[in-house]
Amino acid sequence: MRQDAVSRIWSEDASFWKSGEADRRTIAGALGWLTTIEKMEAALPELSNFVRNAIEGTDRVVVLGMGGSSLAPLVFADSFGRRPGYPSLEVLDSTEPASVLAIAGEGDPTRTLFVVSSKSGTTLEPNIFFDFFFSRMREALGEKAGERFLVITDPGSALEKEAAGRKVRRIFPGDPKIGGRYSALSNFGLVPAALAGVDVGEMLRRAKVMAGRCRSGGEDNPGLALGAAIGSAAAAGRDKLTFFIESPIPRFGMWIEQLIAESTGKEGRGILPVEGEPPGEARAYGDDRVFAGIERKGSGKIAAALAPLSRAGHPAILFEVEDALDLGAEMFRWEFATAVAGKLIGINPFDQPNVQESKDRTSEILSGRETGGGRRQAAELDEKALGGLLGSLKDGDYFAITAYLQDTAAAEESLSHTRVRVRDTARVATTVGFGPRFLHSTGQLHKGGPDTGVFLQVTAEPAASLPIPGKPYGFDEVVAAQAAGDLAALKSRGRRALRIQLPKNVASGLESLEKAVERALKALNARSAAPGREQRSS
Repeated sequence: MRQDAVSRIWSEDASFWKSGEADRRTIAGALGWLTTIEKMEAALPELSNFVRNAIEGTDRVVVLGMGGSSLAPLVFADSFGRRPGYPSLEVLDSTEPASVLAIAGEGDPTRTLFVVSSKSGTTLEPNIFFDFFFSRMREALGEKAGERFLVITDPGSALEKEAAGRKVRRIFPGDPKIGGRYSALSNFGLVPAALAGVDVGEMLRRAKVMAGRCRSGGEDNPGLALGAAIGSAAAAGRDKLTFFIESPIPRFGMWIEQLIAESTGKEGRGILPVEGEPPGEARAYGDDRVFAGIERKGSGKIAAALAPLSRAGHPAILFEVEDALDLGAEMFRWEFATAVAGKLIGINPFDQPNVQESKDRTSEILSGRETGGGRRQAAELDEKALGGLLGSLKDGDYFAITAYLQDTAAAEESLSHTRVRVRDTARVATTVGFGPRFLHSTGQLHKGGPDTGVFLQVTAEPAASLPIPGKPYGFDEVVAAQAAGDLAALKSRGRRALRIQLPKNVASGLESLEKAVERALKALNARSAAPGREQRSS
């Protein structure tokens, strides 16, 4: 059975996953990730030559992308830091105006190389980023503005045509047979990594070793073993895959999060990846968890955190890495595992039907076809409604904070405090996603997965308007439309969802939210402790 599964995957047998003709066509056109390592190895000499020339006079490389085109570069930037003799690597994947302005306000734009990255070439966010930064570069460099831009997109896309018209420095092709979330080891991930001085040759070499091991039909196949473990656990009700990951790849979970959520969250099923939730005591977790840890070889920190959870009966898996160059191998392991898990839970792991729905709702709001959906609302924190939302949590649910705010360390810390308080009180899995990034990640599972999510959407009054050249709307209106479209999509499915609007002073608003959540949870505990009622675990 194992050998049959492995041979069918490697022979690109689409019927291994689904028998329907439409599904088979989609799957057959999405398996290029299995062989991309060899293709990229062959392209390395040319890529290396390009990088040597491109980094002259360049201090920063900024990737303008979203989802599959931005998460791998984001993880590479965080894992490797700035390499001596190479530019820094940064990523913009937020339409929140302060986030755009933070990138625009750093460094000398004429010494910045922008990488516009979009497989389809029609994704809203990279396209409006391109418009915004190209307009600014044209003010600085005139007709030579295009020399400070690279584009990565599939051949024949609208973005490719636009890039050619703007005379960008280079257009790197995507592989039409690789979906965005499986594209880390293609040009989408490796071109930015190479520009930042990462040894992509060594990273591919290690990935190739892992791919070779994943060809085995025995128990030593790492991708098959992992996929079987998480897929069978999900089928048995343990569908909250919780990550504890340390240096040298601490944010790798953000990349895995998209891979698993977008691949498995559909048809009312799915595996929820839980990234960034701080470790807790065993009693803080329900029986719907599986834990996966990744640590530096010999560290023992993550192993120590997993040990008491394992003793309490929670399944736990631990992987070790030598250094950040093992990312290539781990990315392939998890891609293969996700494909296997998709088979076990009975879905097509290569489509993302509800992501397009969110894009369509945003477009409708921006074009004015939905009246009032994208209008700003005043600051509002309805504590009664918040209590009702939290009171709806039950065993097997998860609590998702979806924050359409600037992703800052302070915002992450505040929302982390809130999620941990909810987890420890209600014993449910918790996630935090910053919009619009999560729309291209866990957003698929939120809408297409099981009806076990409880959603707290957090928005804020924009501090300022930020126009987009050539568009009748600005970034502030885009992020408002994305939030409104997301909430409408959730409510159209009957999901339990509430929107909280913070004031312009986001820090103060988040502090108020923390206190409101704490009060609501205390009230719920008090009610459940009343005579004749079962007390909520805490």
